[in-house]
Amino acid sequence: MYRELSHLLLFSDLGKDEILVQLAEVFRDWESGQYDRDALTGRIYGQIKRLLDLATACGFDENLWQCYLTWLLMTNENSFTRTCERTGASEGSVNHFAKNDFAVFRRLMHFDFAPIERDLGIDCFATICAYQAIPKRERMYNRDISQQVRALRAALDAAQNENEMFRLVTDYYRQYGYGVFAMSRAFRIAREGTAPVEFLPISNIDGIVLDDLLGYDLQKRELRRNTEAFLNGKKANNVLLYGDAGTGKSTSVKALINEYFDRGLRMIEIYKHQFGDLSAILGYIKNRNYRFIIFIDDLSFEENEVEYKFLKAVIEGGVETRPDNVLIYATSNRRNLVRETWNDRTDMEHHGDIHRSDTVEEKMSLAARFGVAINYNAPTQKEYHAIVKALAERHGIEMDESELLAQANTWERRHRGFSGRTAQQFIHYLESLPR
Repeated sequence: MYRELSHLLLFSDLGKDEILVQLAEVFRDWESGQYDRDALTGRIYGQIKRLLDLATACGFDENLWQCYLTWLLMTNENSFTRTCERTGASEGSVNHFAKNDFAVFRRLMHFDFAPIERDLGIDCFATICAYQAIPKRERMYNRDISQQVRALRAALDAAQNENEMFRLVTDYYRQYGYGVFAMSRAFRIAREGTAPVEFLPISNIDGIVLDDLLGYDLQKRELRRNTEAFLNGKKANNVLLYGDAGTGKSTSVKALINEYFDRGLRMIEIYKHQFGDLSAILGYIKNRNYRFIIFIDDLSFEENEVEYKFLKAVIEGGVETRPDNVLIYATSNRRNLVRETWNDRTDMEHHGDIHRSDTVEEKMSLAARFGVAINYNAPTQKEYHAIVKALAERHGIEMDESELLAQANTWERRHRGFSGRTAQQFIHYLESLPR
């Protein structure tokens, strides 16, 4: 195995702690004949444990060894993967080196582990190469990664030679790209101290699409129009969705990544305390061949909070131009985002401000930087009833209509008024009752 790794060129920078590299060292020591059997077995089991942990997180199944090697090809960043993401695999001398690397991976995918297992009296490699994963709920692993790795693995396993592998992998890079953005549709960020920003895939994403959100047809049409213009490389605007709580603002935005994932749309969710990382985020994603929505949920600022000034500069008005492949979508219960007080309007009398209402204008200018503002009003009682009836039918709840609506009205009076969220919670309540 270590001899195979020595022939890698474009994909050679795997890192000394990578599972494949560590196992290659094990095989080097085994072939040398100078080893302690128990210690060597322990080193093998340690790497198998790491592979099993990765398989659990990513939802690998069947041949875990091949899934792992496929995952390496999908996540490795090098000059070749970067070029394929942006332009596809064109003719060039680099293809010779790429095909050489794919030939190495093909031999690794069909590696014969039987000799070392017979010698050490183990069967862990045979087990992971014919694995049957325990069924688990989608929220326990990343469904997107699982589907992509397993599909590409099966295709690579059936590939007859490195030329076919080259076509399969480069087609994947062109369609999805490489790395974490290729396999997941939504992300949060984390940063510790001076370390680079880390993008964390969100695995438990609801599979909702815009058509699942009842009502608000005009709002969904405007949101879809702006997003499709963005995906088509046309001019598009940052979007503010504002209005009453529970009306589907956040759901509408999240539905976009399910509808447009295959067209290269990705979403990065950030919070107010992370606005200082926006420049680092933009710097990292501006050259990637994706369209990114930076999603800020429930955006609002209290009187003494000044983060809105930083956000204003990032959206529009700062020295650095917002990349063409990035838009900001935000939801808020406040149309103007920033809480105003009467002192804002009387600052001349109370605080000696020379120009009346300058403070008001400064705060309201943040909302003005969102070119599209979409209002989500609370539904009327008639609309609320329509939502309840549609959800009841969708969830298979059989109840006399008059009784259903009477109970829905009682639920609404106890749970903060008419809204889609209230209707959905009422349906969940009915589903929990014994039948």
